[in-house]
Amino acid sequence: MISEKGLLRLSLLFAILFWLALIVSDLFLLFAQINQANAGITQEIPYLFLLLFIIFVFFYFRLRIQKAESINFIDLLWHVFSTGLIVSLVQLAIGLFFYLLSDSKLLQNDLAVNFFYHINIAAIIVFLTSTFVVWKRLILYQKNKRLLLIWQFFEYGLLATLLFNFFQSEFQDWVFIGLLGIFFLFGLILSFNLKWIAYLNFKQKWRSILLLALVLLYLYYFLTNLFNFSEEFNLILDLLPNVFVLSLSAFIFIYALISILVILFNLPTSSVFEQKISEVLNFQRLSQSIQKGDNEDQVYNVLLESSTNAVFSLSAWLEIYEKDRKTRIFKSNITDAKIQQVKKSIQESQIFPYLHKHQSESFQKNLNPNKLTANLNDPDYPSTLVVPLVIQDRQIGLLVLLKDVEDGFNKEMIDIINSFVSQACISIENFELLSEALKNERYKEELKIAMRVQKSLLPQELINDDNFEMFAFYESADEVGGDYYDYFRVNENKTAIIIGDVSGKGTSAAFNMSQMKGVFHSLVQLELDPQSFLTKANSALSFCLEKTSFITAAYYMIDSVEKTVTFSRAGHCPALFYNHEGKSVNYFHNRGLGLGIVRSNNYEKYIDVNQISYKPGDKLFLYTDGIVEAKNPEGEEFGYDRLSDVVSTYGSESPEKIKEKVIESLYSFIDSEGLDDDYTIVIIGFF
Repeated sequence: MISEKGLLRLSLLFAILFWLALIVSDLFLLFAQINQANAGITQEIPYLFLLLFIIFVFFYFRLRIQKAESINFIDLLWHVFSTGLIVSLVQLAIGLFFYLLSDSKLLQNDLAVNFFYHINIAAIIVFLTSTFVVWKRLILYQKNKRLLLIWQFFEYGLLATLLFNFFQSEFQDWVFIGLLGIFFLFGLILSFNLKWIAYLNFKQKWRSILLLALVLLYLYYFLTNLFNFSEEFNLILDLLPNVFVLSLSAFIFIYALISILVILFNLPTSSVFEQKISEVLNFQRLSQSIQKGDNEDQVYNVLLESSTNAVFSLSAWLEIYEKDRKTRIFKSNITDAKIQQVKKSIQESQIFPYLHKHQSESFQKNLNPNKLTANLNDPDYPSTLVVPLVIQDRQIGLLVLLKDVEDGFNKEMIDIINSFVSQACISIENFELLSEALKNERYKEELKIAMRVQKSLLPQELINDDNFEMFAFYESADEVGGDYYDYFRVNENKTAIIIGDVSGKGTSAAFNMSQMKGVFHSLVQLELDPQSFLTKANSALSFCLEKTSFITAAYYMIDSVEKTVTFSRAGHCPALFYNHEGKSVNYFHNRGLGLGIVRSNNYEKYIDVNQISYKPGDKLFLYTDGIVEAKNPEGEEFGYDRLSDVVSTYGSESPEKIKEKVIESLYSFIDSEGLDDDYTIVIIGFF
């Protein structure tokens, strides 16, 4: 399949070949006529070659211009201008040649004259056809079905006139005039499709007028040249009385003339239209600040630049009030000293104090647009427009625009500046919300890391040997919590177990919990009894904990040889012991005070040491206060009784089963997805 470039080359090649054939056939006919001989061909043969030449030239420019991706209107007009310039230079060269040889016998040679005339024919056909294709592209810009139908009728009808010279009749002249009238009328109708003009700016419109005027000048020159040849020389093929050429010339002339007139009428409104387009684009820049990744300073700069351009302000500045009571200044064409001078003038006009009533909740409701502009007693800037930047009744800044004429700001200008400022404030508010969202997201990520770290502080594996087994459950109300449990093999026969609860919740509680772990692992290796352990732990934590913080804890030492549990309680929840033989449960209500409450050597007095013996099947149930203090929707606590009932009911089951039943009963009771406190359970089953 032939490519588009291949078709272009073929169409150009055939156009050249048929033009050469036209020259040869015409000159052959002329030679036969001069010598009164029989040429052996009729006049229709040159007409056929002319027809084919025009068709392939038309096809060439249709491919080259109509299918081009660019829709730059000035480029299209420039193409017409450059083509016309080349054709003009060709005709000027021929004219100069004829002038220099005015006394030569060459000009009396009809063959030579017709040869140069055919060069003229080719140049003019190239100009008319290429201009026709450009006009087509301009007319069909934003086309509709009706316009496309009219154009197709006009285009195909115009090409059909190339067959006119093949038919002779007694009404030839009337048909000629009728066809010219029809195509003139259709060309006039199509010439009012000028939507492309609306998309030209002020400078482009002036350039278009110049280029279109040159098209008219070219057309006049080419037709005059054809007329002169037709009057002065004996031509075997006169292009002037040709329906196609005259109809095409008339259409090009009409469209160029109407385009010039319409552009001239549009010139006074061009600057206003461009200003509106600029305002829309600036408004779009402000609204898309976040999507483009701009920061607040860039939004302020866009606001200042857009506002200055929108109202043709001579100078301007933008004040932004920071949270630390500092003021940032963004300025345009004005010095700091002049800003202070103008501020003084604004204060004298009493606009500035009015706009600073930003402490009132009804700030925006009381804002009077008529009092945003005033004339100043300033030699350089007689008028000013002052607009506050407000976010949720909080004034974040002030925009001041200045002009060198009195009453320089009208209502339309105030409205557009208010729109710019409102959009800028929305963008800044979105920046704040986005910044807050990113900060919260960062906190969440940090909390996730803290949660993983905290879970790593809890034992990953629990004891399950021939003496006893442990099961635990832990869930925090927040991402991190303050509950803690751990164990340590002191020696082959003794195991230390601790459970604790830091006052408060969240990250501070988690931090104190990590300190408790450090204290536990430091002291447990000294093989201290429970009372000594808690006393030393209190002393160590007194240096770490804040004055308002404390830790409740219970410390247990299991002796698997003696079958005993020695323990002390530092203000923690009483442990629950299940007696397998008696099928009974009891709480250990021994005395104890939380770590960090008494920060002196007297703390030891507040700690009791207790010891129990255990038998196979007994269970030791440890927990934090989140379990017993959990509340249902009515505000009732889960309580010690419900906990002991569940443990009593399932006490003969395995520690894992007991844990599951306690958690099941607890969640069924609270009937809520959210937790009020951290939940921790440690169950030890003795063998």
